[in-house]
Amino acid sequence: MTREFTCIICPNSCRINVSYERTEDPASPLRIQEVSGNLCARGKGYVLQELTDPRRTISTSVAVEGGELPLASVRLTDPIPRDRIFDAMAVIRPLTVKAPVRAGNVLVHDLLGLGTDVLVTKDVAAH
Repeated sequence: MTREFTCIICPNSCRINVSYERTEDPASPLRIQEVSGNLCARGKGYVLQELTDPRRTISTSVAVEGGELPLASVRLTDPIPRDRIFDAMAVIRPLTVKAPVRAGNVLVHDLLGLGTDVLVTKDVAAH
């Protein structure tokens, strides 16, 4: 099989081509034959992770009670498996915080046991 990826790791946005085979071995389900088009090693690492364990980070917002703004932006401290995004949002979506809120406050520690925290990224003062 062959797939093309656009790398998102650095500003180069390399178009990386990967040739691989699927195997029956659950410990190593892919056999990579060739990776080309990446300008740095980080691109190759990105593509290998996308093929074997795709991960994403989430940036969203939560409601603020009594704040000068109705919402505070939040993000995850580390990427999570792509197939757990909806589970993570089911925890984050109903969150409400009371103003004042400071950037850096952790709203949820170890979200879903995935080793990532939900972190506030914008101060919201009380009004």
